[in-house]
Amino acid sequence: MSVPPPAPAAASTAFIGLGGNIGDVANTLRAAVVVIDALPSTRVLRVSRLYATPAWGRVDQPDFVNAAAAVATALAPRTLLDALLEIEQRFGRDRDRDHDRWGPRTLDLDLLMHGDRVVDEPGLRLPHPHLGGRAFVLVPLAEIAPALVVPGQGTVDALLAAVARDGIKALP
Repeated sequence: MSVPPPAPAAASTAFIGLGGNIGDVANTLRAAVVVIDALPSTRVLRVSRLYATPAWGRVDQPDFVNAAAAVATALAPRTLLDALLEIEQRFGRDRDRDHDRWGPRTLDLDLLMHGDRVVDEPGLRLPHPHLGGRAFVLVPLAEIAPALVVPGQGTVDALLAAVARDGIKALP
């Protein structure tokens, strides 16, 4: 039995939402988790199952596959977010080209929370501003951190109880 490496020194627990709906999304999400785990001063602690979720925002596109991951990281929130955006690019996402905010994508990595930090800067808001109202984020997040307190909003479980989960299914 192997022992997981220790958490990075002075680590915070951050939560990441993963999703996509173009290509072999399940394999893309699994591969993205491996790349996240290889980031400096970062270790993946837990990953939810994959969930098929109805398209949101724009429904005239393929359904999504979503998941959530918890990571221990010594990276600052902005540094972690920048690394996540670079990972998206490695997997074919071009945010400059893909102007449709809710359109199809190969990979979407959202920094949902970074410890208990509350941040409101251009391009970085923590907790993620839409975390509490989106079942496609809350269902996988509740699997790995049901008692997590989202600053100013409540626990993940309580937030999930307040949203409809229609059409969300765990994948085998």
